[in-house]
Amino acid sequence: MSQPAPPAADKAPRPALRVAVVMERETAPNQWEDWRYRLVDVVAHEEAFGSAPRVLRDDGKIQRSLFPDLGLELFPDEAEGYYLNLSSGAPVWFVVWRLDDEDPSRAWAETVSLSYTEAGRWLDAQERVDNVPLPADVRDWLQAYTEQHYRPEPKKRRRPQSFVSPGERS
Repeated sequence: MSQPAPPAADKAPRPALRVAVVMERETAPNQWEDWRYRLVDVVAHEEAFGSAPRVLRDDGKIQRSLFPDLGLELFPDEAEGYYLNLSSGAPVWFVVWRLDDEDPSRAWAETVSLSYTEAGRWLDAQERVDNVPLPADVRDWLQAYTEQHYRPEPKKRRRPQSFVSPGERS
């Protein structure tokens, strides 16, 4: 049996970032809720954060937690989703977060994306998705990638229905 060929030296890795998510949990925000969760920020991961989630602050009412070392990669087939995020006027991080079914006082950030279409798929799947504004340096990095990989579909001219035979009209 032959050995698999080593990866091509010219094959560059996908652009990627390591990030950390900051979330907040509010205790008893009103008479109908025991807990309310809010996405506070997405920041660049630092080695000092470690890899395990941790509580940054807890005053009994508000608990702020850090979920470090989440990976984010850019994919050429998501370029349209990046374009839609950038062209929205207010580009954002999209964060999927989960709530513990057995302990609703516990939630965590699951994954992060910059693709509008990926966030839409998550929402269609009934995931919890929140967003926070994208900082200028990450927006510029995403813009450069999107300009390199996004090619809009060419617009197709539709013939006016009056020029189409009655049997072919939609």
